[in-house]
Amino acid sequence: MARTVWDSTVGKKTVMAVSGLIMLLYLVVHMIGNLKIFFGSGEFNHYAHWLRTVGEPFMHYEWTLWVIRVVLLAAVVAHAVSAYQLSRRDIKARPSKYVHRRPRAGYATRTMRWGGVILGLFIVWHILDLTTGTVHSGGFETGKPYQNVVDTFSTWYGNAVYIVAMLALGLHIRHGFWSAAQTLGAGSRTRDRALKAVANVLALLLTAGFLAVPVGVMTGVVS
Repeated sequence: MARTVWDSTVGKKTVMAVSGLIMLLYLVVHMIGNLKIFFGSGEFNHYAHWLRTVGEPFMHYEWTLWVIRVVLLAAVVAHAVSAYQLSRRDIKARPSKYVHRRPRAGYATRTMRWGGVILGLFIVWHILDLTTGTVHSGGFETGKPYQNVVDTFSTWYGNAVYIVAMLALGLHIRHGFWSAAQTLGAGSRTRDRALKAVANVLALLLTAGFLAVPVGVMTGVVS
């Protein structure tokens, strides 16, 4: 049954919708945590340490964090694979271009695929920068996330990569949330306007919330 569902277009769209909502929930929590940086290094570093001790003593050090990472990784892979396969299926269904041009789609809709690629590359860069410190500038300091964040956003390329990725994220959420609602049956003629409004608000708040950190470093509010 699972294979039959996965092989169907509806099944793949459902996987995309559910995995997308899992990642959206994480992003809301992650953004709120990021904003703690405006309360100073002590508060932010303490929050980062707390993430590694959640669930103790029942859960060992970092076990809860690793559970979250595994769930997120599964969601990202499921989302990317289903999106790629749906795209290939769509191309095979119409290998030749339409004779008449289709109505112009919204900017977010037309950039969903490229936005997904940008976000995928950003996730890799973000982990190498602030988790492993592999590509970090200024000397990565284990256990000092506040200082590491300030280092990253003290460089022009760190800001450029992050800002482009967050703008792509906003567009992705704006279209993706509404699409997920339609796929899961939440959409209707009477609710579509409200769902689109929620999608716009979520995209705006998350984009603004994530961009507040590099802007705070660039303006000296966070230093």
